[in-house]
Amino acid sequence: MQSAEIARRYLAHFEARGHAIVPSASLVADDPTLLFVVAGMQPFKPYLLGQQVPPWRRVADVQKCVRTLDIEEVGKTTRHATFFQMLGNWSFGDYFKEDAIRWAWELLTNSQDDGGFGFPAEKLWATVLHGDDETYAIWRDQVGVPESRIQRRGLKDNYWHMGVAGPGGPCSEIYFDKGPEHGREGGPEADEDRYLEVWNLVFMQDMLSAVRAKDDFDVESSLPFKNVDTGMGLERMASILQGVDNIYEIDTTFKILSKAAELTEQDYGTDPGSDVSLRVVADHVRSAVMLIEDGVLPSNEGGGYVLRRLLRRSMRNLRLLAGAERGGGASATTGFMHELAAVTIDAMGEQFPGLHRDATNIYTVIDAEETAFATTLRTGTAIFDVAVEETKRRHGSVLSGAQAFQLHDTYGFPIDLTLEMAAEQGLSVDEDGFRRLMGEQRQRARNDAREKKTGNADISIYASLLEQAGKVTFTGYDAADGEATIVGLLSDGVPVPSAPPGAQVAVVLDRTPFYAEGGGQLSDQGVIKTSGPGGNAEVEVTSVQTPLPGLIVHRGTVRYGEVTAGSPAYAEIDVERRRATSRSHTATHLVHRALRGALGESAAQAGSENAPGRLRFDFTATGAVPVTVLREVEDEVNRVLIDDLAVRAYHTSIDEARAMGALALFGEKYGSEVRVVEVGEYSRELCGGTHVAQSGQLGLVKLLGEASIGSGVRRIEALVGIDAFRFLARESVLVNQLSEQLKARPEELPERISNTLTRLRDAERELAKLRSAQLLEASGQIATAAENIDGVAFVAHRVPDGTDSDSMRRLALDVRSKIPALQPAVVAMIGTPADRPVVVIAVNEAGRGRGLSAGTLVGGAAKALGGGGGGKPDIAQGGGVPSAGPAGTNAAFDSIRTALRDSARSAG
Repeated sequence: MQSAEIARRYLAHFEARGHAIVPSASLVADDPTLLFVVAGMQPFKPYLLGQQVPPWRRVADVQKCVRTLDIEEVGKTTRHATFFQMLGNWSFGDYFKEDAIRWAWELLTNSQDDGGFGFPAEKLWATVLHGDDETYAIWRDQVGVPESRIQRRGLKDNYWHMGVAGPGGPCSEIYFDKGPEHGREGGPEADEDRYLEVWNLVFMQDMLSAVRAKDDFDVESSLPFKNVDTGMGLERMASILQGVDNIYEIDTTFKILSKAAELTEQDYGTDPGSDVSLRVVADHVRSAVMLIEDGVLPSNEGGGYVLRRLLRRSMRNLRLLAGAERGGGASATTGFMHELAAVTIDAMGEQFPGLHRDATNIYTVIDAEETAFATTLRTGTAIFDVAVEETKRRHGSVLSGAQAFQLHDTYGFPIDLTLEMAAEQGLSVDEDGFRRLMGEQRQRARNDAREKKTGNADISIYASLLEQAGKVTFTGYDAADGEATIVGLLSDGVPVPSAPPGAQVAVVLDRTPFYAEGGGQLSDQGVIKTSGPGGNAEVEVTSVQTPLPGLIVHRGTVRYGEVTAGSPAYAEIDVERRRATSRSHTATHLVHRALRGALGESAAQAGSENAPGRLRFDFTATGAVPVTVLREVEDEVNRVLIDDLAVRAYHTSIDEARAMGALALFGEKYGSEVRVVEVGEYSRELCGGTHVAQSGQLGLVKLLGEASIGSGVRRIEALVGIDAFRFLARESVLVNQLSEQLKARPEELPERISNTLTRLRDAERELAKLRSAQLLEASGQIATAAENIDGVAFVAHRVPDGTDSDSMRRLALDVRSKIPALQPAVVAMIGTPADRPVVVIAVNEAGRGRGLSAGTLVGGAAKALGGGGGGKPDIAQGGGVPSAGPAGTNAAFDSIRTALRDSARSAG
């Protein structure tokens, strides 16, 4: 079974069980702390952590991944690979253990004719966590796996968590017994070479409060919504189903490996050293092609650096395989990478059609990198020779780590090539020193990835500014404007002496009243006015960030004049925005205090955003907050406003602040001295934000409601001050209008509206019945209009707009029944129930006997409408995009006609 077919069957299996099928996320990670997607669960991480609400309850995907931490082991073993695909099915608070286990077993053991993988049931073993009797019983009693093939294992093997506080849960793994020739008896506990893990089922049911090790953590509570996360490696599954020994010999990778062997005149399997190089080439070329397809380009930093390393390791191994002389690798590798990329595109193109579309661009990138590496070999060899000569002149025997790193970092010379060439000269290399410098570089890359606070600038530029100018003095607690000096000026992330009108700049002042975004509070906005050698100038500040502690960076646009570094400046914030934001921040403290009073200490702050006139407060909770509690919280907060309590901020020691009962956010790191903000005796929190002087200045706080934003986390949104007043004014007008139109008093409106909606829904149902009956009355007439396409009766009918999809299906089946049973027939209905077109296709038994399938035909029709679809051979449904229009409908019908003619020709 080919890799693409394995993926197709997997997705089809779970789609038939109600899962939304989502495409693989890009290999380039959204997470700024990571370069690439390294695990199948990574794109779903925000949902698993409760940071976002998932748009589906159950979903399945095939996720592309790239992992390069163990790149040095690639090829040396047949287990390591940099690019791999993870098949996964997910449940977010929907099904749990029973369904996950049953569906996994069905896919594995159903015959290949029935869409499964066809594993012999007696060859499969299951493992469960010690003490997880529920999962054990499901395997034994519901699936029917004998106890002799169910093993209990410890936390290290059968418990999943992310290594930090958050969700966790027991695993159940499925293993395949490769047979006695591969190892000893005894199941996975005895020999994981013979018993190969094929599927890992993770049941997230716990909330962990502390994680110290894989098997050492604290379970704080049960998750309010239990999740399922399963993972199956596509390459490993392919190796089993294709009957090969390892992932390098599966259909996709082996095509690349075989081509590399052909180009370099090697015979795979005859020489262990050459086999390692061939595996490296096959793995790295595949990874490189997939990265380029996702927009990564070779460079000396970040993901581009990883890509360059993969390509150059491939080229270096091709050079060794081809027997090139030292430094003369240009002729040995020219053209090889292009041909290998072509084979890779052909091998992977069925799963990833975009590879064929972007083949020209992929070849261009790879050809250019291969040419550049030929130059690198020549230049690097010259630099290497100088380093060797210098080392020998000093009577040394070791090339320094700094020299090896310079060759690697500046000239792109692979370290393994440096090691090889040094050995030829009777020298060794300080590998520890090299790896230390590499580690420092990787850390710099990670820091650079935190893009939000650094903009386009390298973090080292900000570090240099901070070192030269010292910490910026924040004056904004007491002042809204003030004089300053421009101590740093950047444009496009690069330090510049001046910037003209229209330039996007980052300005660093020695002192500033601008509050930088932090602690949930949005930054100030305003202007920086300056007079320098070029005359007067002004910068409109739209964002303020702290890329490093102590450094405040103002980002904005030069409105007029030329801004010059070193010039005196006058900084002035937008006072109204600051006041509105400060009101929101103080209101957040009050809401936090009132919630904790109502719900208890478990209602811990989990995030916030304080914007002008509006606040968002996230907090931990096991379930929804009752409306009555929200009303009580709102009343309590507004009573504090009426009391007009004094708001005071002061600095004290962290110990004294805690002794006074000041709230400190869980997980937040504080120094020895902290800032405390208190509202009378009602609220006291550690906070660095800006606030009002008296609680009465908030005017009014209106809670808009609360909702879940993920497992165990709720969110309250509220309006503050004039925004809250305007909201209530609009609500009052709306209520008055409804009262007048419905002839009811305000307190009667809920019941009156509910009754009206009930009558409306009843009328809509009756209307739908009438419309359906009218459609079915016309089914005989519609059937008589069938076209004859190579012996197949084809009905193409456009139903009236507003016809729901269920009525379309009933009409399609009714029309199909009007066609003689022995006449092969295909019935296609297209309509627009709401804003998007829907296509329904029905094929009768005679048509299916000719090899026609509604599920196949609907794919092409839906594609013509700009969407997708699927279903069973007898009836299937698809959808399109709103813009499809009549042209799309005609194209969809034509696609079916074409498919019918093609089917007739292939049958003939």
